[in-house]
Amino acid sequence: MKRKTKKYTTFNNVVIFPGTAEFLLKQAHDYVESYQFDLANEKFEEALQYEEGDEFTLSVYAYSLYEAKSFEKAKETCEQLLSIGPTMYLEIMELYLTICMQLKQYKQVEQIITSLLEEGAIPKEQIDKFERLKEINANIAENKEQQEDLQNNLIEIDKDKFSLNNFLQLTSHEQLTAVHELTTTNIRPIVAELKAIIENEKTHPFIKSIVLILLVEQEVNIDIKISKFDKEKMVNPSQMELPTKLPQFINVSRIISEKLEKEPSTLEMVEYLIAKHAIVTYPFEWLDFDEEDVALGYIDLVRTMFGHVQEMDYELVDFLQKLEMLTELQEV
Repeated sequence: MKRKTKKYTTFNNVVIFPGTAEFLLKQAHDYVESYQFDLANEKFEEALQYEEGDEFTLSVYAYSLYEAKSFEKAKETCEQLLSIGPTMYLEIMELYLTICMQLKQYKQVEQIITSLLEEGAIPKEQIDKFERLKEINANIAENKEQQEDLQNNLIEIDKDKFSLNNFLQLTSHEQLTAVHELTTTNIRPIVAELKAIIENEKTHPFIKSIVLILLVEQEVNIDIKISKFDKEKMVNPSQMELPTKLPQFINVSRIISEKLEKEPSTLEMVEYLIAKHAIVTYPFEWLDFDEEDVALGYIDLVRTMFGHVQEMDYELVDFLQKLEMLTELQEV
């Protein structure tokens, strides 16, 4: 009588015992649940050498790679998922677009969202979410392009343009462009003109902030009186931190990161808004509002953009919406 023999799978001449891949995947999921994403990714990668991943496994792996900032691998995993037509197609697509934005692939994001909208592939209740994502992508891409243009083009200062009377004759958008052009230039020859622009009550609050940041970046030692939001303060740029280095901004960012650690898309949008708004309020930050209230206010505001209806602090959200208008150089 022939004796029965047990068959084993081999991989690269190494014997793989039954249940090995399942054990590795369980370890990977356990690591994800405890937020140890680097360890989780090691287990996922090892397990996926032995067997093809199903939709659930690849979805969690893509998320874990994103959290570990392994954006290239996360993108490849999302592409693999999208090719098999996952049940949660839109959720995977949203993660994929967010990863592309992290990789600064803004044109690709624009093309994909445009195609999805034109093809009617997005349900009506989610159209606003993807249109908002498209808008944020466009804004980030535009800001990046402007920064690169300014870095590549050193210019000489047109001193007359920054005399107070001439400067105030420009539109707010023209003023902003003029100030941005100073980014790669030594501004000390026109410090007196820039001081006058900041101190003038007719200057838009956002423009005041941008000029002040320019002086801070170049550590200009001069006393300036800045007024906005019914507040007034004497400052010296040489002794100041930039908006994202101020205590309240750091604390608000920390609270938001903790509360949205499982919502990467919402987190990215909130971070984008607070970075913009920190400029317009500079150097006063969020005035007299409590830090946790500010963090929750931004989360509520962004969730309403995604179509969620919920209770919120309407006074605070109204203030944040006014800040958004000011960043667009509107008057409020």
